[in-house]
Amino acid sequence: MTDGDRNMVVVARLRAAPLVGWQFACAVLLGVLLVRLDWGGDPVDAFWNMVFGQPLLLLAIAAVLGVWAYVLGMWRRRGDYLRHDGVTLYRGTSARWPLALVRDVVVARGNLGLESLRLVVDDDSEVTRELVKLYMLEGPPAVARDGVMFAAARAGGVMRPVTVH
Repeated sequence: MTDGDRNMVVVARLRAAPLVGWQFACAVLLGVLLVRLDWGGDPVDAFWNMVFGQPLLLLAIAAVLGVWAYVLGMWRRRGDYLRHDGVTLYRGTSARWPLALVRDVVVARGNLGLESLRLVVDDDSEVTRELVKLYMLEGPPAVARDGVMFAAARAGGVMRPVTVH
């Protein structure tokens, strides 16, 4: 079943500026790494030098391309990044949780000091799941939290007072 088969409700959108900034940073870093590659000699020698002479540089290029692909996926889903269909909560295309298991949405500070909305799920684990970094949200975090909690209450979850921690 695809998203078009269900009635999706958008809970939160992403701002465009941080996504454009991440894409620009990836493009610049990729350019710098490509310039550092040794392209000299015939194509076979250049290939062997890149694969066996500069493997860390090649791994760095692969990592930058992976981050860029992830950011492009976020860009594609920025208008409906957090959404639900009445049964399941979706974050982009990568994560989903049953709304009946959602207990709370909290604001927490991560290891780097960046605040994010985190999901408390009743699945016998002590770990919260990150929904989105606050700097990426288009609106206030209270609106996204209220939307998730309202959807969870309608799906059979526990009704809790709605406040941002």
